[in-house]
Amino acid sequence: MPTEPLDPKTVLAVDPWLEQHVPHIVHRHDLFRKWKDTIDEIEGGYEKFTKGYEKYGLNVAPDGSVTYREWAPNAKEAVLIGEFNNWNRISHPMTKNEFGVWEITVPPKEPGVCPIPHDSKIKISMILQTGARIERIPAWIRRVTQDLSVSPVYDARFWNPPADQVYKFKNPRPPQPKSIRIYEAHVGISTSELRVGTYKEFTQNILPRIKDLGYNTIQLMAIMEHAYYASFGYQVTSFFAASSRYGTPEELKELIDTAHGMGITVLLDIVHSHACKNVLDGLNLFDGTDHLYFHEGARGRHELWDSRLFNYGHHEVLRFLMSNLRFWMEEYQFDGFRFDGVTSMMYHHHGIGAGFSGGYHEYFGASADLEAIVYLMLANDAIHTLYPNSITIAEDVSGMPLLCVPVSKGGVGFDYRLSMAIPDMWIKLLKHKTDDEWDMGNIVHTLTNRRYGEKSIAYAESHDQALVGDKTLAFWLMDKEMYTNMSDLTEYTPVIARGIALHKMIRLLVHSLGGEGYLNFEGNEFGHPEWLDFPREGNNNSFQHARRQWNLVDDHLLRYKYLNEFDKAMNHTEDKYGWLHAEPAYVSLKHEVDKVIVYERAGLLFVFNFHPTQSFTDYRVGVDVPGEYTVVLSSDEKRFGGFENVLPGGSYLTTALEWHGRKNFTQVYIPSRTCIVLARK
Repeated sequence: MPTEPLDPKTVLAVDPWLEQHVPHIVHRHDLFRKWKDTIDEIEGGYEKFTKGYEKYGLNVAPDGSVTYREWAPNAKEAVLIGEFNNWNRISHPMTKNEFGVWEITVPPKEPGVCPIPHDSKIKISMILQTGARIERIPAWIRRVTQDLSVSPVYDARFWNPPADQVYKFKNPRPPQPKSIRIYEAHVGISTSELRVGTYKEFTQNILPRIKDLGYNTIQLMAIMEHAYYASFGYQVTSFFAASSRYGTPEELKELIDTAHGMGITVLLDIVHSHACKNVLDGLNLFDGTDHLYFHEGARGRHELWDSRLFNYGHHEVLRFLMSNLRFWMEEYQFDGFRFDGVTSMMYHHHGIGAGFSGGYHEYFGASADLEAIVYLMLANDAIHTLYPNSITIAEDVSGMPLLCVPVSKGGVGFDYRLSMAIPDMWIKLLKHKTDDEWDMGNIVHTLTNRRYGEKSIAYAESHDQALVGDKTLAFWLMDKEMYTNMSDLTEYTPVIARGIALHKMIRLLVHSLGGEGYLNFEGNEFGHPEWLDFPREGNNNSFQHARRQWNLVDDHLLRYKYLNEFDKAMNHTEDKYGWLHAEPAYVSLKHEVDKVIVYERAGLLFVFNFHPTQSFTDYRVGVDVPGEYTVVLSSDEKRFGGFENVLPGGSYLTTALEWHGRKNFTQVYIPSRTCIVLARK
């Protein structure tokens, strides 16, 4: 059945300001409809089209035979080679169909016995029209390994473990969280030791920490196989292979299943915005041409990332990418995706040198890359159709309208966007302004400036800020004193006292005011010192900064425990009251002289005093709902490194007199650099 056309009234119901851009939005949706209808008519709909991995790559039949298919139209001859046939370039020739797809079925050794040994090395050898021979790693390969003592180039492995070694999932997927609290993690750096961490260690050691802290979602970085460890996972070579640096595919499945058993949702950081330019172990020049999976020439290259850009308008590229999404959901039971580099995808200029002012002409003009946007619409529509409880998040800095609106309403179909302006604001403040120069109005504006009805995920600092050359918030706040004064046995210096106080206040402000979801990068919850620097030539391949020093937060004599405890309390308070899935906050006060911010959300009253020196007694704050209030969270508790001037509990009665636009007021004691949360008794 053909897909319904988009009614312009639907778009205007979402945002009346889009009126002059409705033709562009309808045109975009028409392109989406054309693709969807083609997929329905020719491929049997999303269900079959997104299971390309069952047709392409290497698949074992019940009788033990192996069928291998590969799209390589420019090749004149193709042969499957590997350890199974002693790399014989003649014995296993492949045949090519009219679509440029090569195929071979290798019969079983004997009934039910696979002819290719498990975990043995394989390749495709091709002869081009020029007569040149090239050898490649299969594009749909599910496991590749790297032996750096021999070469940085990956080897393809035929992953087909015996039935008793295949991981069997025990736990159902958890229900979609109402309030999404994300712990962004990288398996490799999750050890305190000077090496690459493993899936098994993450399952045993890190999952319990995440659960204890009150996060209900994990976003796993650097899972798709990438040639260069220091790329943080963003130079992908094999899209269907889980990184072998950390262990086996079965061990990753165990990690996800164990998280599900704890009620934790698991998202994959998916990189469909570009691909590594490696030829020998990547997709680049796969069949000898520049333009198989990618655009040819300049359009197929990202000048800043030095990588290749997909041709999202090609039927086979759509099959590859959409099947890639389905593969991670189906084979590994991921619950959704954080799409990397969405800004780069959606615009021909890739966001390079483009400042987005918020004017709608910037989003719907000639600079919009409709092929890429339509791919994102198809991807979101397919994932949400096949897995209604799945979650998709867009990493977009541009503020594209309708990004987080369903495709049926003219949107791109994401569930959430990352509020990338928030961490930038904090860095600018800490770098360039003294505490008394902080502009409360600007802080509140940045935290609340989001499109109504489109959900945002707020975060105080990004993983990029942890990288060498930049600093985390804790390091900006406390810098070198973190080396000398983070022990309870040392003086509580003004720098450390300020750093601990502001670290807590910034996080709670972002958590409760900044969005409909919250994200924290691994280790930042306890103010992890220093920076991240992966082993590379420039640092003598050192792992010194490519790890997380859990010993710091586990040491009861160190002050990191205070920040960790506050992070935990903040998440558990949100879990109880649900401010993230409540309506946006009503801000009743942004006082530039007092440096006080007051707002209400989810029936709670939040009061922040950012003043560096002044505390306020009987400070009058407006509140809409009358009654008796009590403090449910105070950053000034001793267990959070505070001074115990304001403790949880107490009784705060409202007076029925209008104050700051609210129907009632109450009076609170709010010390310098302290925040409190009050709830009705």
